[in-house]
Amino acid sequence: MPDGHGREKSAAQPRKMGRRVFFWLGFSAIVVLLDQLTKLAVVENLTLYQRLPVVGFFDLVRLHNTGAAFSFLANESGWQNTFFMSVATLVSIALIWWLATLPRRGRAVLALGLALVIGGAVGNLIDRAVYGYVVDFLLFYYRDWSYPAFNVADSAITCGVVLILFDGFVLERRRQDFS
Repeated sequence: MPDGHGREKSAAQPRKMGRRVFFWLGFSAIVVLLDQLTKLAVVENLTLYQRLPVVGFFDLVRLHNTGAAFSFLANESGWQNTFFMSVATLVSIALIWWLATLPRRGRAVLALGLALVIGGAVGNLIDRAVYGYVVDFLLFYYRDWSYPAFNVADSAITCGVVLILFDGFVLERRRQDFS
């Protein structure tokens, strides 16, 4: 269908889609920056395994994780670092493609979730490339129990996955009901 200038509307769409994708990738970049700045502060101010009490259930701690979530494969010989870097790169590329192909309207929650996961994956990918491990520093605990330490990138990935699942299980159903 032509627009007011005799051009097809679809010809203008890629430009708008590009701006939208760059907006969300800019958000991912902010996540990466926040992640890397917080990790840099931890590396510069805490020694390995040092704990800094904040409140009665939360400490800052400097830990190095050569594995994945919950230190999965952390005790392996080192091959896992290359594996996790490869997975993070492939997943990030796939999520960027997914983000680029989203419809222009009605997918902001999904786009935010994808942007958070991309930012978190890239943040941890940088750690693996620079240090050979991921810097974790947020430690929640209760008495003798503690949740595995994590970082801003891990938080972004977790929140992003929750938003992606919410979009898929709740919002998609609503979109279908209104179609």
